[in-house]
Amino acid sequence: MEEIYTRRSIRKYKQEPVSVDILEQILDAGRVAPSGKNKQPWRFLVYGGEGKEQLLAVMQKGLEREQKKEAMLPASGYGLPDAFHTLKIMKKAPVVIMVVNPYGKNPFSNITADERFTEIIDSLSVGASIQNMLLKAQALGLGTLWVGNTCFAYAELIEYMEIEGQLMGAVALGYADEKPGARPRKELAELVAYYL
Repeated sequence: MEEIYTRRSIRKYKQEPVSVDILEQILDAGRVAPSGKNKQPWRFLVYGGEGKEQLLAVMQKGLEREQKKEAMLPASGYGLPDAFHTLKIMKKAPVVIMVVNPYGKNPFSNITADERFTEIIDSLSVGASIQNMLLKAQALGLGTLWVGNTCFAYAELIEYMEIEGQLMGAVALGYADEKPGARPRKELAELVAYYL
């Protein structure tokens, strides 16, 4: 698949709207991803327009709280400048898809080893679903940014979205207004050990 090699993380978007038909093709690609025990541990909340503005205002409050008041991720504070930059990108993207695992636990709660392994399998499954969406968007001529910086505003976002389960992250989506080059990748020989 050419899209595997040509997909890039897009941080500049045209203000051209994305049709519901295009969105549904992208979301459907996420729907058919493989998952452990066919659990399909994903739900997609799609925000655009005023709904997206309200959502991202909540995210901004969470980032500001993390920065100035009570940090829920104190050892990760070095990532806050990047999170604020990501928020600006999300504000300019026409669409933001929030990805939720309805079976997941709050990451700030204690879980058993069994629950941890279930969480790992669900996370792998959700990653496959998101990757399917990124590749489908690329095939349809759209750009995407896979966002993990929602973690800094986790409490605010799950309360605002009124979700049960675990917020896994987001995908910013729209027509790209940039053509970034490929980022460096390690050579295959550095990553693979054969035991054939």
